Amino acid sequence: MTKKICFVVTSAPFLKDMKTGLWLEELAAPYYVFKEAGYDITITTPAGGPIPIDCNSLRGDFFTDAAKKFLYDADAMDMFCHSKKLEDVTVPGDFDCLYLPGGHGCCTDGINNPVLKKSIEATYNAGKLVATVCHGPIALAECNKSDGTPLVQDLIVTGFSDAEEAAVQQTEAVPFLIETRFKEQGAKYEKAENDWAPKVCVDGNLVTGQNPASSEPAAKKVVELLSA
Repeated sequence: MTKKICFVVTSAPFLKDMKTGLWLEELAAPYYVFKEAGYDITITTPAGGPIPIDCNSLRGDFFTDAAKKFLYDADAMDMFCHSKKLEDVTVPGDFDCLYLPGGHGCCTDGINNPVLKKSIEATYNAGKLVATVCHGPIALAECNKSDGTPLVQDLIVTGFSDAEEAAVQQTEAVPFLIETRFKEQGAKYEKAENDWAPKVCVDGNLVTGQNPASSEPAAKKVVELLSA
């Protein structure tokens, strides 16, 4: 059976008054990992329709080969410009993995979002994979296991670190710091020895990546888990 991936990407072009959106590499890199594995891919967003891109992810070394390839890929851009509205898609349904890329837009519509919360909880509690990278994990902080405890409690997880948030000068802009909140919820938070280095954590059916550099390794870990 062909494996099926449901991406949930931010629809938010702003975090407060800062222009932002999706960090493109965090969608593009896993997209090609999953395409190479022969998976069916669906791209959803909270609002549906075209997805805002953080322009900083198109600058210098941040504009990776996968990101460049994605922008010139007709099939990829068709899904990107016509994303399905998350509430119109049955999750988990027959999807094998719910995958949340990051970008500071997630700090706007990744929280206080009952549809996203329900989708994550339904997928995780059904024993299917939930994977998320960088700022995508902010959505996990509002989710619970089936017993009502915080989803990340007692789990080994990662996500954009407090030090990395400080480095991009958004500590005061984000609704809360992912690392700090996860620790408050009883998670076993881990991060790379050096900021911006790749770090992926796997605990049961939850896969988390720390930052943009973790996007491809996290996707490869999903493929590994789905191939087991």
